[in-house]
Amino acid sequence: MSTGIVTPSGYPCKTETDLTADDFVFSGLGLTGNTSNIINAAVTPAFVAQYPGVNGLGVSAARLDLAPGGVVPMHTHPGATELLYVVHGHITAGFISSANKVYYKTLKKGDIMVFPQGLLHFQINAAGRRPSLAIVTFTAPSPGLQILDFALFANDLPSSLLEKSTFLDDAQVKKLKGVLGGTG
Repeated sequence: MSTGIVTPSGYPCKTETDLTADDFVFSGLGLTGNTSNIINAAVTPAFVAQYPGVNGLGVSAARLDLAPGGVVPMHTHPGATELLYVVHGHITAGFISSANKVYYKTLKKGDIMVFPQGLLHFQINAAGRRPSLAIVTFTAPSPGLQILDFALFANDLPSSLLEKSTFLDDAQVKKLKGVLGGTG
């Protein structure tokens, strides 16, 4: 297969003669994600790495499965705005503006919410003992992701620096590093 030029997203474009309808179809969002993890949530991405058809188009999508107790902790997408559509269940979602104003709401089936690019935001299953499902779309083929808790505590930054920069005490920092796999 011959490829065309490499795009700004870092992925090459196929030449027109090599394209098929399958290049523009992604079938992975119909499968329930594995929510057996610390956050009781799963994200199935349809980003450019999994779905080359979005290369150069400025869009991507993902499936969000939230088991009972499921949460997507505070996180950012430095490269894209996110739009969340609730398929079923109830999801409490919100974001914090650059002026530190909080916007949140409990969404139900059919509701959508937008999260501006780069702002901290979260999603929590609010459906009690039932799972919730959402489809999210992004304004980039590879939106990027940084989860705040993991960025702070799943690394080797010395605990003494985290204590000073977060106002948490030594016991809290060590507990969070232990839960999230950090050292130091």
